[in-house]
Parts: sequence; C-alpha cells; structure tokens
Amino acid sequence: MRSDVMKRGVKQAPARSLLHALGLTQEEIDRPIVGIVSSQNDIVPGHMNLDKVVEAVKLGVAMAGGTPIVFPAIAVCDGIAMGHNGMRYSLVTRDLIADSTEAMALAHAFDALVMVPNCDKNVPGLLMAAARVNVPTIFVSGGPMLAGRIDGHKTSLSSMFEAVGAFEAGAIDEAKLAEYEEKTCPSCGSCSGMYTANSHNCLSEALGMALAGNGTIPAVHSARIELAKRAGMQVMELVRRDIKPLDIMTADAFENALACDMALGCSTNSMLHLPAIAHECGVDIDLEKVNEISSRTPNLCHLAPSGPTYMEDLNEAGGVHAVLKELADDGLLHTDVMTVTGRTLGENLVGHDNLDETVIRPVDDPYSETGGIAVLWGNLAPNGCVVKRAAVAPEMLVHEGPAKVFDSEEEAIEGIFGGAVREGDVVVIRYEGPAGGPGMREMLSPTSAIQGMGLGGSVALVTDGRFSGATRGAAIGHVSPEAVSGGLIAYVQDGDRIAIDIPGHRIELLVDEDEVARRAETMPIKHKDDVSGVLKRYAAQVSGADKGAIVNR
Repeated sequence: MRSDVMKRGVKQAPARSLLHALGLTQEEIDRPIVGIVSSQNDIVPGHMNLDKVVEAVKLGVAMAGGTPIVFPAIAVCDGIAMGHNGMRYSLVTRDLIADSTEAMALAHAFDALVMVPNCDKNVPGLLMAAARVNVPTIFVSGGPMLAGRIDGHKTSLSSMFEAVGAFEAGAIDEAKLAEYEEKTCPSCGSCSGMYTANSHNCLSEALGMALAGNGTIPAVHSARIELAKRAGMQVMELVRRDIKPLDIMTADAFENALACDMALGCSTNSMLHLPAIAHECGVDIDLEKVNEISSRTPNLCHLAPSGPTYMEDLNEAGGVHAVLKELADDGLLHTDVMTVTGRTLGENLVGHDNLDETVIRPVDDPYSETGGIAVLWGNLAPNGCVVKRAAVAPEMLVHEGPAKVFDSEEEAIEGIFGGAVREGDVVVIRYEGPAGGPGMREMLSPTSAIQGMGLGGSVALVTDGRFSGATRGAAIGHVSPEAVSGGLIAYVQDGDRIAIDIPGHRIELLVDEDEVARRAETMPIKHKDDVSGVLKRYAAQVSGADKGAIVNR
C-alpha cells in the first residue's frame, strides 16, 4: 500500500502514535487509508449539504474495507462574490484548491482519494489535483439545486440577475423583485441551470471520473446519498485494481468530454478549465480542436439559461449518460476508454437510453448540427475567444454595430442602467482579464442587465474578462490577448464598428491599422495596483505569458 511509507516499520512508530491519537484502531491503520476531500462550508448553497454526502462516502469506504479520513478544500460562491471585489478571488481559488489538495494528499501518503466538490472552481481544481497526485480517485458531487417557480414558470439564478435588469427598466416592481429573491433558489445544491458548476459535474462523468448520475441527481434527492455510498465503495475497487486518474483522463477521454460539452451546451468556462485539467494530464487542448469537435457534434440540450429545461429535467430524461449514449450510437465518442467503474465507457452506456426527447434531442433532430460552444478569431482576438453559441439569439449570430466601451464591470453596469447602451451596440468591457483585472471576474451582472432590460436580442457584449455559465445573449468572452497585455481591445473607442460572425468564427474591429497604431502610441495601458498579495502573485503568473484568457498552468 502507498500508505505503508507512513505507517510501517519501527521508524514510523511516531506516525502510528499520531494515527492512534486520531482514534484509529490498529485494524483501521492496517487498511488502505482513503482521503476524502470535503468542500463543505456554510456560505456556498451548493456546499452546505456536503457533510451528508461525505458521511455517506465514509460509510461506503468503510463497508468496502477502507479507512476514510476527511480533509477540507475551500470554496467560493460565485453568485455571492459577484458584482464586487470578491469576484476577483473566484478563479484564483481553482489553483489554490489544486495546490492545497496536492499538498495534503502527498504529505499524508493516502492510498486513494474521494473528491467531494460541487461548485464552479472546486470541480476543476480537484480534477487538476487528482491528475497531479495520481492515486486511485473517484468524484462524487453534491448535486444540483431544484429549479424555482414563479408565475407557473421554472426559474434559476440567471432569472434572478435578469430580474434586476427588469426592475431597473421598470418592467417589474419591488414586490415582484422580492418574490424572485425568495423563490429563485429554493434548495441547497449547485444552481439549477447548465452553469459552470453543473457543466463540470456533468463533464466529470464524460471524462470517466464519476459514476452515472453525478452531474444531475438533485442535491435533495436520497439517490444522491446512495450515489455517494457507491462512490465510497467503488474507490476501494479502484485501489484493488490500481486504476488511477491518468489511466482514465487520456486524450481520448478529453475528446469525449469536449463532445459532451458541445451536446449539452455547457458553460464557456469549460474552455478555461478543461485545457488546464488536460495540461495536468499531459494532454494538449487547443482552440482549433474545440472548433473541430464542435463542427461534428450536434447540440442536443437547451438547458437554462439557453432554454426552458433544468438539471432536474435532464436527470429525469436519463442524465449525462443518456446524452453520451446518443453520441456514442452515432459514432461520436471513443467508447473503449477506461472509467472509474473499472469498465469502459461503452460498457457503462448499455441501458442508458434517452427517456425524454423534449429534453435530450436525438442526434438526427438536434437544436443545431454543431456544438453549443464556438471559438472565434480575428484582429480583436488573434489568440481566440469563446462564445456560448447555444445561448445566442438567432438574430445575433451575425452582428455589426458601434462599440460602447467601458473600462470595468462597474462602469458597464452604471452605463447600461443609465441608458448609455442602445439597440445595435457592441458593449466592450475591458481590463477585466486574468492579469488586468486582476482575477478575471465574471460579467454575469452586465449581461443579465442587458437581457433584463430587453436588449438581449439586439446588443452584443465583448470582454477580456469571462462569462458565467448563466450568461445568455451575444456575449463574447475570454478575448485574448487581454487589454493589459496590449491586446487590440485596449484601443477600441466609442463608435468603432465591430463585426461578429459566430458561424464564420470571426470577430473584427473595423478600424484602419494605421489608426490603431496611432492609438497604441497615445492610449496608456491601465494597471491596477490596489490588490492583495494573492492576486498580485496570480497576475504575475499569467501576465507576459501570452496565454490571454486561457489560464493553463
């Protein structure tokens, strides 16, 4: 056992003494030691229930002959951190989670790990750590929130943000806004649409690192506790067979995850996190590969905010494995890859049929022939940028309009609510990138304000920051290089024409090159110095690396 280095032999008698101090019996010390990484806390709705999930995992591990030991991982609630300085710290936590988990797991020589994440940065951060540590590992998340209900319609967190825009536009009154506050998020769990958290919990299944149901069983369903027990038992089978993350997260598995991403219409943030996870596995994901897979993968689901269905509906329709089976039956997946079940993906998919074609479209009747995410290039984004194509209004797939430029999220929100943005505009929000922000804040508040004010079908938004999975409308995010690195977005001025062609994968600033050169000589690049040490270190890691928004350590 890997843990023998800390618990066997005379020289390790002091370590055994400390293990006894934990209350462990000699029988427990003699068994495989399984680290359970708990992301539980009382500030994130998606994590408040993880204590129950962790207890179920512990029971599963013990039933299968292991000794479970819990240690923590931090988590930030993006929704609570949104719209103020706190959002600068969200993306940074992904690497903090990966680093601290790696340190804990290797320092204590665990034989295996069970990762219990749920929200936006925990899933990718723990997948990165799993690849680095590379001991038998399985993932089981806390599950999605139930949808809210207002006026007979289901709602999710994006509905709440859009309600703010509707209130500012005078479309709803204060009483209705209060009703949204009370009813939009009705339970614990990751927010109920196909946002970043649920995207990565689903992609954990597609990667082969989680059991069927991980991405979709609601947090409040008892089936979630059963799943956690099964995960705890299954990790012991992985120990017995010595199946490790790098045996599972191969190049073919990442292609499967990208195909699943396209079919589900996942968050654009997956284009930040999947390359970073793949990097830890020695696999390269470039943006050309993303478009290549998108070009051959149909979009089968329009989950909120793209459409009227929610995670609970996807679960009832057969879940992620039903989506994967649709793709596999059409020859769009590598089905011979290993998974945490100890079987291949193809073997796992037997019997996982599509139970509701209104939620999961069949491959021969998709929402679109191409995937839910597209990558654009052009002079504004020579290194690429990402758009959630599945959430774009059809009339905005091709758009040209005058720029309305803001140098921060706060400026943009004030301008949108103040009437500075009009139909046909292309809103540009810059100096919000990983180094320029620093921290690469999400632009959910500005996009939701545009949507809530009824401009979602006529206004585009371009940023060097990033977009939430809850974003819809013509939102072009992760533009690279960012403004602080001298990207062209730094030199856009109000009134400049910007052309966006999502089917053609192009985004262009229609300004003469000589004029751009003149501006580069006269317009200063802005830097932010009033930030903490952790953000300064993070900015130093990404600035000058010419990786733009693709934070791929």
